[in-house]
Amino acid sequence: MTGYLLGIDNGSQSTKVGVFDDRGRLHAWGRKALRPNDTPRPGVVEHPDDDLWDSIGAATREALAGFAGDPAEIEAVGLCTIRFCRAMLRADGTLAAPVLSWMDERLSRPYEHTDPRVRYVTTSSGYLTARLTGRFRDTAANYQGNWPIDTGRWCWAPGQEEIPARMLFELALPGAVLGTVTAEAAAHTGLRAGTPVVATANDKAVEALGCGLRGADAVLLSLGTYIAAMTTGTRDIRDADGFWTNFAAVPHEYLYESHGIRRGMWTVSWLRDLLGIGEERLNAGAAEVPPGSDGLMTVLDWLAPAEQPYRRGAFLGFDGRQGPFHLYRSVLEGIALTMRGNIEAMATGLGAGFSRLLVSGGGADSAMLTGILADVFGKPVVRQDTASAAGLGAAMCAGVGIGTFADFTEAQRAMAAPRKEVTPDPGRHEFYRRQYEVYREITAHTDPVFRRCVALG
Repeated sequence: MTGYLLGIDNGSQSTKVGVFDDRGRLHAWGRKALRPNDTPRPGVVEHPDDDLWDSIGAATREALAGFAGDPAEIEAVGLCTIRFCRAMLRADGTLAAPVLSWMDERLSRPYEHTDPRVRYVTTSSGYLTARLTGRFRDTAANYQGNWPIDTGRWCWAPGQEEIPARMLFELALPGAVLGTVTAEAAAHTGLRAGTPVVATANDKAVEALGCGLRGADAVLLSLGTYIAAMTTGTRDIRDADGFWTNFAAVPHEYLYESHGIRRGMWTVSWLRDLLGIGEERLNAGAAEVPPGSDGLMTVLDWLAPAEQPYRRGAFLGFDGRQGPFHLYRSVLEGIALTMRGNIEAMATGLGAGFSRLLVSGGGADSAMLTGILADVFGKPVVRQDTASAAGLGAAMCAGVGIGTFADFTEAQRAMAAPRKEVTPDPGRHEFYRRQYEVYREITAHTDPVFRRCVALG
């Protein structure tokens, strides 16, 4: 290979852009934080102004500024964006209204056409594809929820009447070329005009691809703003207990995803900022706290699940021994214990067992958290050695799209980064096994209390 592949990872908190070679080596990197969401009233969560497009421009320009080569050597772009967003566009592809965040309650309902300015209804990936290429084409693998999609055939449902067909984008499979970078988009990003833009999938599926997840023996724990566990397969399973089915980043494969923690690593950042203590010092202090945080346990519903809106977060078990480092360790333990239960429920629903635990996302960089995960699960925890698994997965899709790789299996084998492994401590695992038997029953006791609290107004 004489050129490079650029992967765009537009996540919930920032846009990250990486320039990779065909061995998965990172040659340049850029990141731009997203602005805080606008929440003008309860239930409404919007991305301000044109923040998604602005962040992609800034992050791409930063990556290219640090790239030793020529932008003309970048042979293709893989675009991966936040899932479950909704974008309403004018006829020219610009925003008719702010992009709805995945946290906006309106996304739990079908689209209602009330604004005559809206010509197209699409996802964040569809919107950003239109800005990059000028084409109204989008990956099929970013449509779940209230969209008229035939999940078995990966196309719009025949005869659907939920959204007029003229308002929907043309769908493409992951690895298909969506279009090429326009002159206007080139000026905004620094990319070469004419560079192919390749379809990927929803951000969790692309992250899984970049982590090397493939097959039923492994589970990936994604430690981001939203924490969830995933595995893959070929069956389109609907109405299952313990997990739900999404599109994978490989055409006609599926991503099975556990129940999750809606403000997962966000809660860690929130606590750090609240305490006013740096992450390095928090980790050092938490390392001196015994497993179980001297009896302190954390319920992590800082943002309640949609189906259980009464839930709230809670710290339980104060008795005077605990300080800030106990709070911090307890939150990390709460993440591990919660996700153990969620992964066990998914395994039961699939009738499968998992022998490997992969981790990705910002939380995977924490030696404290990965150590706790290894001890709670009693299995080695493996993480990819890359700054952005979704960015790497997007670059893999780009390589498939332009023929650098024959298929996704070849792309994963070539580009999956070297792994680092954390092994469990048997004594701590035994402690957490016993603590889990207590922890798994907490919400049965807190739920009635929170229901009554909500009723008070």
